[in-house]
Amino acid sequence: MFTTRFLDIPPLNGVAGTVRVPGSKSISNRALLLAGFASGTTVIEGLLHSDDTRVMLDALVQLGCRIEAEPDRLIVHGAGARPALRSATFFLGNAGTAMRPLTAALAIVAASTGASFELRGTPRMHERPIGDLVDALRALGCGVECFGREGYPPLRVSAGSGPLALAAPIRVRGDVSSQFLSALLLALPLRADAADAVIEVEGELISKPYVEITSKLLGAFGIDVERDGTQRFRLRGGQTLRSPGRFAVEGDASSASYFIAAAAIGAIEAPLRIEGIDSASIQGDIAFADAARAMGAQVESHSGWLDVRRGRWPLAAIDLDCNALPDAAMTLAALALFADGTSHLRNIASWRVKETDRLAAMARELRKVGATVEEGDDFLSITPPTIWRAASIATYDDHRMAMAMSLAAFNPLVGGGTSVPMRILDPRCVGKTWPDYFEALFTVATASREAIPVLAIDGPTASGKGTLASAVAAALGYRLLDSGAVYRAAAKAALDAGIDADDGRALADLAAALDLRFDADRCFLDGDDVSDTLRLEEVGAVASRISAWPMVRAALLDVQLAFRSVPGLVADGRDMGSVVFRDAELKVFLTAGPAERAERRYKQLISKGISANIDSLRADLESRDARDRNRSASPLVPAEGALMLDNSALSVEASVEAVLVAWQERRPFDRSPV
Repeated sequence: MFTTRFLDIPPLNGVAGTVRVPGSKSISNRALLLAGFASGTTVIEGLLHSDDTRVMLDALVQLGCRIEAEPDRLIVHGAGARPALRSATFFLGNAGTAMRPLTAALAIVAASTGASFELRGTPRMHERPIGDLVDALRALGCGVECFGREGYPPLRVSAGSGPLALAAPIRVRGDVSSQFLSALLLALPLRADAADAVIEVEGELISKPYVEITSKLLGAFGIDVERDGTQRFRLRGGQTLRSPGRFAVEGDASSASYFIAAAAIGAIEAPLRIEGIDSASIQGDIAFADAARAMGAQVESHSGWLDVRRGRWPLAAIDLDCNALPDAAMTLAALALFADGTSHLRNIASWRVKETDRLAAMARELRKVGATVEEGDDFLSITPPTIWRAASIATYDDHRMAMAMSLAAFNPLVGGGTSVPMRILDPRCVGKTWPDYFEALFTVATASREAIPVLAIDGPTASGKGTLASAVAAALGYRLLDSGAVYRAAAKAALDAGIDADDGRALADLAAALDLRFDADRCFLDGDDVSDTLRLEEVGAVASRISAWPMVRAALLDVQLAFRSVPGLVADGRDMGSVVFRDAELKVFLTAGPAERAERRYKQLISKGISANIDSLRADLESRDARDRNRSASPLVPAEGALMLDNSALSVEASVEAVLVAWQERRPFDRSPV
């Protein structure tokens, strides 16, 4: 998962390959809740691992559920409808799929047992209305106290003044959020009273497919829901939650929408395969596939996957009532950027009570990239940009804003010379539902090599360039190329193959075929972690010898160029800015003097229990600097236009910040703090 403050996405020109979507958030948290309050043990397969499911799991553990996590499944030992816990405070983050059903479930448990529970969340969760659910629970006889604003979390649920009032129907509004109805349906099987429970919906029920999901999951856990259309629901008395033994969570249709859209834009030569979901999904957001077809995409459904490719181009503008797919409709808003006219998304008032006011937020961010947007109480009208603009996309701590607006990076496919990058602010917010979304996107997305940004860092021995490069790569979410490790890996491969360091041709052939990969601070050669081996003195000595061969350097050039991939690259070492990546957007040359470098090296060695003499270290570094400056192959000189950074008195953190400031000055985005 990206942990960066911002993520710059280069202009993308296509998608290809296969992507697997994570488990459905809506199904995952409903299944967890039911398994937690059911009798028996439930094995859940395909569960989504995200911030939302984590807070639900934490709550279940607090309630007394025993959870066993295995690589491909989760085993939930249910606490039953009467957990032993009598008092607790639950922190539920910004997870509406946890806050709303747990509020209802714990209110009914408290009413039956005399327990008292507090439910809290993030500041944004405390701004998300829950008043209609609170009103329904109070009418039912539950004790509900709001600590701040009435009708909003944080709140306490406790026993009311008497038994639950089940003689009359429980009334709940359906025109704000279907989650209130779903919360009551999920909670009512926990009532102690054996009487029937009837819910009547006031007003039009929005997001009906999510109620369908709730009904189907209740059925899987032994609860039959009788329905009169979408306005009246009856749960007969005497039914109790029972584990189905095994429950499989299907892939998330909302998450699939981003890749259906990406394929509609950029799967030109072959379809993009999207695994984990198909048209038989019980999720309403699978209707996004039909909307994409209406805009011109070619979508084929198979058993367990979709194949999607570009069809009509440009895409056809769309006019759609989005009541049935409120989450995936955000993806349609981004897809509308690639249409041939103005698209109209209607009946989306529920966007305003989500993780943020999504209607206002989406309008604001679409305008940043150049679109013309009309915003109403419950609609958006979107006209594609005439001129695309590089934009810093605010995400409002909303995962769907980040994922949907990442599609704007496919702007080169519009043609006409358009090619601008996009910056996603706080990409960490995708952890709410898909922590690895950007990694998945970059696995299938393509970009022209020259469009992928490169930052090159060089400097003399022991100047800290490797440490700095690694930290900058982590801060930017970019790949890291340690050129020194490349040469040491070639040296190790030569030692393993028994090739003499004086056999230039054999060394060059070996170097050209290196299977090399860097992952964080580890180096993998032919799939094996060789990070520690590369530090051996013998390996370093051979690396120094083979690096003098021009034909070896030429062979390793292509190996190093191959590291340039989306979203970007930080390249550390000699030649990076002057030979390998001459078009690097930023070249940094560290200028710490030999005295400072000797002191750093001395402290490193002493901290490891290795004896050292600081004067000898300084003399050695000065000697190596002289050799490096005067060598015929790849002498130590700053690349043309390099930023000269004296890091003698700078910490690693300060050095990183200096590089990021310089990087920001060279990027085509606004200069606001990131």
